[in-house]
Formats: sequence, structure tokens, C-alpha cells
Amino acid sequence: MSNATITELPGNITADLQRKGFKVHEILETVDISQSHRRRDYYKIVLATGNMTIYYGDQVLDINDTFLFFSNPHIPHTVVHHTEQKKGYACIFTEAFMAGRDRELLQNSPLFRVGTTPLFFLTKDQTAFLTSIYQKMLAVHNSPYDYKDELLRNCIELIIHEALQMQPVPNGLTQRNAASRIAWLFMELLERQFPIESPKDPLRLRTAQDFAESLSVHINYLNRLVKEVTGKPTSVHIAERIATEAKALLQHSNWSVADIAYGLGFEYTTYFNNYFKRVTGATPNSFRKKKV
Repeated sequence: MSNATITELPGNITADLQRKGFKVHEILETVDISQSHRRRDYYKIVLATGNMTIYYGDQVLDINDTFLFFSNPHIPHTVVHHTEQKKGYACIFTEAFMAGRDRELLQNSPLFRVGTTPLFFLTKDQTAFLTSIYQKMLAVHNSPYDYKDELLRNCIELIIHEALQMQPVPNGLTQRNAASRIAWLFMELLERQFPIESPKDPLRLRTAQDFAESLSVHINYLNRLVKEVTGKPTSVHIAERIATEAKALLQHSNWSVADIAYGLGFEYTTYFNNYFKRVTGATPNSFRKKKV
């Protein structure tokens, strides 16, 4: 994941992110009903109550309740508010801010795991607990405490743990052995290729053999470990992630289908069309024409 320019935030929040890598704020004001599809350059965890629809990658999430939402900068999303009222809290941070923390925890979390639902509806007790964490972050963020960054990171991890308790990670993904390390190296290498920013910089690793060579392991060994730990073959993970990126580009960019095909490593548009239809059941053009 790259350190990108912070965009699409109010000036005071942008300044804090650029200077400190972290910002927490309370949501009290009314919101703009219309918002545009684009990628963000920061991670965001929102605790809020409101009536809205979130288009997150290829997922459509309808909300009219209190919720916890995790936003990953690799996945473009749009929030369409159905009313102007929204209240709650949001913490926003860069990848660099969490450097050195438990990488496996972050990889298992809704912040990083592509293909999982990043939305959690909350009970009153869960809302009260998470609200107390955000209020703690607000108090610490504005304090002179020397170790406040460390405490803020602890708060983020506590929110992640609470979400993981609501939606436990499958047992196979929590193994701490050689198999899980190789599998997670593969998953991280796969994820670090995204998002595709330009057709001029196409996807480099597209096959299980490509990943095996990059990790300096035999392809059969890689396939066996990935299947053992995650329950899915290496090829399925690759196909699903490429399809997810293709859907995002079709819905949220003005790239031509040919540009998307090339950016995803397909030499010919026809190959991409056939691949996309095989994985999703729709052609790229028919998928793009769907109203989001």
C-alpha cells in the first residue's frame, strides 16, 4: 500500500492527517446529500446513526440505524445520504500511523480484508462501549500527553477487536505457523498490487506461478498452504481480487474497457471480457450499464 496524497477532506482534517497521520472528530453537522464516487487516500472508521446507502466496491449497503463502518482506501465508495441529519464519530488515519502494529490483526480486520462486509449494526451496549472509545480518543488527541499516539493506536485496535468479535474470523485464518505465514505473505502481496492507478502501470502478478516465483516457493507448495489456511485455492483468491478491482474501475472510473483490461494485465480486451464474464456472470459493458 502506498503513501498517497490526502484528498477529499475539510482543510483542518487534511492538515492534521498530513502532519500527524491521525484525526478524530465528532459528527454533528448536517451532511451534503450528493457525493461522488472516488478513491480515498486514508483509512476511516465511522460510528454513526443515520439513513443512507453506501456503495462500497460492488456492495450496496442500506443503512437506517446505528452502525460501525470501516473504509479502505483501496476500495472506492460513495455515501448517499437520504436525510441531512447524521450524528456520531469518525477517526481517520494513514497507513504510516499504524506502522509497527500487529500486522496479522490488521490483515484480519475489516480495514484490510477485501470481499468482506465492512459494516456492523450495533446494539445499545456495543454503541455505548464504542462511543466511550471515541470520546477517549477525542480527549487524548487534544491533550499534551507524550504517548498519545500510542494510546490512539491502542484505541483503533480495540475498535477492530470489537468488530472481530461481532464477525469472528474463520479458525483457519488465525493459525500462527509456517503455513499461515506463507499464506498471509501471498495475501499481502496480492493486495499490495491494488488499486490500479493507471493503465500505464499494469498488474504484474496475475497467476499462481507468478506469486510462487515472487515468494521463492514451489507453486504446489503455495497452492497447498493457501488452500489449507484460507479454504480457497490460490487461483480463486486471484480471480476474485481481479474481479473486485475490475468492478470498481467499471463503476467508479471513466476508463475504457480496453484500458481496464490492459491495467489488469490482459493483453487483449477479448480475454478480459471472457474472464470477467466467467467470474461474474456478466460482460464488462453490461455490468457498467447497471445503475449504481
